[in-house]
Amino acid sequence: MRYIIVLFWSFILGQVVGYIGGALNNGSYDFVWTSIISLAAGVLILLIGQFALPKKKTSQI
Repeated sequence: MRYIIVLFWSFILGQVVGYIGGALNNGSYDFVWTSIISLAAGVLILLIGQFALPKKKTSQI
């Protein structure tokens, strides 16, 4: 479930950043290209989170 939420929010925030970035640069807003980039960034964030966190070690008594 957390993967879906991360991808959802990366999609939404990517669209906002793409729209504002296009407006500030006097460029055009491309929905498809912005969607691809934002979802790729979301997958990258998930991969970094998966491999960067240390594994929890359980202590044996």
